[in-house]
Amino acid sequence: MTSSQIGGGAGVLVEVTDASFGYSTELVLQDINLTVRPHDFIGVVGPSGSGKTSLLRLLLGTIRPQHGTVTRRPGVAVAYVPQLETVNWNFPVTVAECVLMARGGRNLPWPTRHERTEVARVLDRLRIQDLADRHIRELSGGQQQRMFIARALLRRPQLLLMDEPTTGVDVTSRHDMLHLLGELNAEGVAIMLTTHDLNGVAAHVPVLVALQRTVIARGTPHEVITPAVLERTFGAPMDVLEHLGMPVVLDNYHNHRSATRAPA
Repeated sequence: MTSSQIGGGAGVLVEVTDASFGYSTELVLQDINLTVRPHDFIGVVGPSGSGKTSLLRLLLGTIRPQHGTVTRRPGVAVAYVPQLETVNWNFPVTVAECVLMARGGRNLPWPTRHERTEVARVLDRLRIQDLADRHIRELSGGQQQRMFIARALLRRPQLLLMDEPTTGVDVTSRHDMLHLLGELNAEGVAIMLTTHDLNGVAAHVPVLVALQRTVIARGTPHEVITPAVLERTFGAPMDVLEHLGMPVVLDNYHNHRSATRAPA
């Protein structure tokens, strides 16, 4: 029911304890217990409607639990990257201008020299400095994601929350994106992302959380990507093989959904 600060919890950025949240009378999240520490790199997996976005919003502080608590380290800087499909790509703004929108605490419409330098720094770090003057609708899906990560990094966050960052990008862009996030994590940014891409996160993300309204499991990819955990999470049998030392989920979940869907 409360959001508060962690006193002296140097090893914890955000802690969720017995938290539940719902819209109207329906619970979206129930009895969530989750801790995010510095340098964590966590992937939250689950089907649509499992509460993944709501969990990010709890950590961000834009919603409050109806029961339980969310506690944060005092002064912790948290940044959020939304799903690309929620963005108005026709808005008349360039890449650099979009990134500049992340600045806070100033009313002047034009950037300072320091702010322009910071934008150049993050665009260079994300390897999209040559796109600074391009309109945002002219970007590919992978470039759009990099732009929004740059925008988030302008705030120098300790925790970066990302909602479905691999949706709508091709396999190469997905690999590059997850590799880039791994680099940022190694540089000291804690990251939590949500995704449907089980095989992508298994290869790149060290800790997974399986979510279906509550936390079904948390652990390494080998501990979470198992037939038992996935069936509890997705509500359908899923086969898991091992390839090059990593668990690989066979693409039979959507086939099962199609086979069991009622005829029109």
